[in-house]
Amino acid sequence: MFNVASRFCVCRCFFTHNIFLREYNLHVKYISKTQFLTDYSEVLTSRGCSKPEELIPQVEAEVKRRHNLEQETLERCAMVAREYQPLHPHIYTLQPSFLDKRFLELVKVAGEADQTAEGIMGYMQSHRERIYSFPVFTSEFCRTLVEELANYEQSPLPKGRPNTMNQYGIKLDELGFDDFVTCLRTEYLQPLARLLYPDWGGGQLNSHKAFIVTYREGGDVDLSYHYDNAEITLNVALNDDYFDGELYFGPMRQEEPSSQRLGYSHQLGYGLLHRGQQLHGALPISEGIRYNLIIWMRSSAVRNALCPMCNEVPTLEPVRGTGKGDGFTMTFADVCTAL
Repeated sequence: MFNVASRFCVCRCFFTHNIFLREYNLHVKYISKTQFLTDYSEVLTSRGCSKPEELIPQVEAEVKRRHNLEQETLERCAMVAREYQPLHPHIYTLQPSFLDKRFLELVKVAGEADQTAEGIMGYMQSHRERIYSFPVFTSEFCRTLVEELANYEQSPLPKGRPNTMNQYGIKLDELGFDDFVTCLRTEYLQPLARLLYPDWGGGQLNSHKAFIVTYREGGDVDLSYHYDNAEITLNVALNDDYFDGELYFGPMRQEEPSSQRLGYSHQLGYGLLHRGQQLHGALPISEGIRYNLIIWMRSSAVRNALCPMCNEVPTLEPVRGTGKGDGFTMTFADVCTAL
């Protein structure tokens, strides 16, 4: 007897593409030393790198990190679950009381039968380019979550960085918030995404990557222009005791480059919802520490057809255990023996 099952996967480009060289503000691909120097020596030299070959150990270390990422993530998750003492244990399970009443009303209206995108516009602010903002969390919950994050940051436990562009921050699955984010995605965000982004898998979001980005002097202070490895992204401001750090948006990655930018200033507890392939960045903060919750929401129905990072039909590699990889899926026949 055969049952059809599916497993989450990564595209193999994860191990070779989109390696960020922060000093030179450049994403590179690395297949071999020869390929790297042939493809990037000229541009690196133009950006002030006198010896591009000296970057190879740095790039190879990132490739190695990616190959070991799954196992190291599992080990960190187990260590945190075993050794970390939460400051506020009650916030690890999502409660409606954590959510702004206006957000709850928006989600309720979005879930009505025969509802349309136009029908929910009065409950959110619509920006250009299908970018929307609305309150998500109460200020009290934001304060409590930031306290929890600061407590975890101060612990001696090893921490995985969110991605190559954010050197400082927290992966929420490692801290134990994966069920919290899954509930937020499925029960509250998907009803909105279904209406707002039906062409980007908004009604078929089946995985996510969630993390905290932290901006402070001596760490990350800004974020270079980029696009996300996601179909839909939510960015929520968790505090407001800092200065500057405005977001800015350009066109979709697939569109013609443009010098026009749409600016957005964060508001405490508010979320900004946008398509992951929308180019964007963050200006430097000038004072304080900024905490933002980022959720990359993914639809395997969309990304199985075209990888958003290499722009090709994905070459899939299954992940082990219950990991979600990068949100791709592979179906296979599960052989069962009838008893």
